[in-house]
Amino acid sequence: MNEHDDYVPKESPLSQSATREGKTVSIEIYEDGSGKWILEVVDEFNNSTVWDEPLNTEEEALAEAMRTIEKEGISSLIGPPSGALH
Repeated sequence: MNEHDDYVPKESPLSQSATREGKTVSIEIYEDGSGKWILEVVDEFNNSTVWDEPLNTEEEALAEAMRTIEKEGISSLIGPPSGALH
């Protein structure tokens, strides 16, 4: 048993929804147990995009999500409807 077995991620108060082009995603930011922050974006179909590397601060995580939405478009973070074939 390691020290992280009982760890419950702490959600940042900066977690929020973002809407662009009539589409909404949920920006979820969690503390990873070692002082870094995990960034996850969940779309309306419950598809999840998680950044590979934790970020140093929750503010940095939110800024990264917003930068991705503005630069690549919100559709870049939205997957297919559940059960849809690619």
